[in-house]
Amino acid sequence: MNTLSYKTISANKETVQKEWYVVDAANQVLGRLSSQIAGILRGKHKPYFTPHVDCGDNVIVINAEKVKLTGRKMEDKEYIRHTGYPGGQRKTKARELLKTMPERMVEMAVKRMLPRNRLGNALFRNLFVYAGPDHPHQAQQPKELKFNQK
Repeated sequence: MNTLSYKTISANKETVQKEWYVVDAANQVLGRLSSQIAGILRGKHKPYFTPHVDCGDNVIVINAEKVKLTGRKMEDKEYIRHTGYPGGQRKTKARELLKTMPERMVEMAVKRMLPRNRLGNALFRNLFVYAGPDHPHQAQQPKELKFNQK
């Protein structure tokens, strides 16, 4: 009889090793890029992934202003928000949002792919998005991360 015993490893805050990554969003499709970033933030690429623990890495996204949308989404896609007052629904086209606040477009796409609970809020705080090629996180020595897109 085989006497090997296997134990399931459950990660916790003390055992998780967090890394820093830089992702260049230039000429990347927004949806595909966002889903891959959400997986990195969640920690699904790690062998000790635990669903109820923040075991993901920190992600810095640069060149958010150069992200692409496929099809007619640039003209047709609308981002809806509400001011909180009666009749306060505001709509913004994707083209306008990309021109005025390109960081917000990437942030919203990634946030909507994370869990909608306290863990999702904590994971979202590990995302840093910048419109241009510069970021203030040089001290963390981030590694460059490239995604293969068709």
